[in-house]
Amino acid sequence: MLKTRKKTMLAVFALGLMLCPPAMAADDAEGFVPLFDGKSLDGWTQRGGKAKYEAVDGMIVGSSVPNTSNSFLCTEKHYGDCILELEFKVDDGLNSGVQIRSNSLDDYKNGRVHGYQVEIDPSDRAWSGGIYDEGRRGWLCNLEKNEPARKAFKRGEWNKFRVEAVGDSIKTWLNGVPAADLKDSMTPSGFIALQVHGVGGRTEPLQVRWRNIRLKDLGQRHETDGYVSLFDGKTLGGWHTLPGGKWVVADGVILGTSERSDPRHGQLVSDRRYKDFTVRLKFKAVQGNSGLYFRVDKVAGPVGVHGFQAEIDPAVDVGGLYETGGRAWVVQPTAEEVAKYFKPGQWNEMTVSAHGRHIVVEVNGRKTAELKDDPGRLEGYLALQLHGGQDMHVEFKDIAIRAEQ
Repeated sequence: MLKTRKKTMLAVFALGLMLCPPAMAADDAEGFVPLFDGKSLDGWTQRGGKAKYEAVDGMIVGSSVPNTSNSFLCTEKHYGDCILELEFKVDDGLNSGVQIRSNSLDDYKNGRVHGYQVEIDPSDRAWSGGIYDEGRRGWLCNLEKNEPARKAFKRGEWNKFRVEAVGDSIKTWLNGVPAADLKDSMTPSGFIALQVHGVGGRTEPLQVRWRNIRLKDLGQRHETDGYVSLFDGKTLGGWHTLPGGKWVVADGVILGTSERSDPRHGQLVSDRRYKDFTVRLKFKAVQGNSGLYFRVDKVAGPVGVHGFQAEIDPAVDVGGLYETGGRAWVVQPTAEEVAKYFKPGQWNEMTVSAHGRHIVVEVNGRKTAELKDDPGRLEGYLALQLHGGQDMHVEFKDIAIRAEQ
């Protein structure tokens, strides 16, 4: 009789497992893994200030201490493309945040933690879910014009974040409400971190709590970050020229030159057409007007192509957006703006992100142009330009693309 009862109980237990699987099994089925075991801070390390972190009742609790800088509890593992979900509750008066793709490098301001921060903001401003660049550029995407997301924050209660970081796209949701939608390619991977902001001399501790921290790793791509090289450093394979100027490879660099007497816009055009992509390269503008063309079509005549151009110039307009054969200047920076990010006579890095009708241009990590819901072109070739009617000398290297399939 006892054996029969045991068998019956085991059968009922097994049936219960099938009908109500443990939470961990559900996570595994969705591809998520927990970043916090609910009992200890194993897998995490503290950087920055001296705020107190502890594991309490299935939560990570961060408590402020006086007279210390911003503190960060960081995962020991780094992540690139990922989906992060967690819940948080914060005391009024304490600013906090969740770092993604962040780093603490010895060659950057003495190892200071820096990178993308999903803001936790219990103040009346209510920018929780906005994206701040900790230790570098400041606000990248606040919630000033997103009233629904501002209203989604529940003061004094548990709130939920969802963060999707794929390529140069970072999107956040607060309690299911879309908050930030950012295109930025400055840092492709790094650790996750939980921040306790400094509180000055305040002695009474303020606390922020996190729980149910889980992550779906979509691929770290530490070596290439998902980019494919468009220039092998030796040949112009994968590219073809249109009449005008001269393109050669020398010492791992594509060198473009032309003379003032040539009215043609010499173009080095990709063999392949692209729709949605992020392309990055380094350029040195020595003399004359140039640019990175994208989503262009070839046309008859001296210009050679029609389409978007991210401007490259040794003096002005660098990082602006021009549409040849269309609207002309779409976004034209001022000389004062250009002076803040462009390095004349040196190597500069440019990134162009074009996904659907959202286009972002960055130069040396600074956003220089952005179009949202743009009615323009959605597909075409890439091209490097030598402007006609000018003495030209421009150099390119480290050209790579991350194209959507």
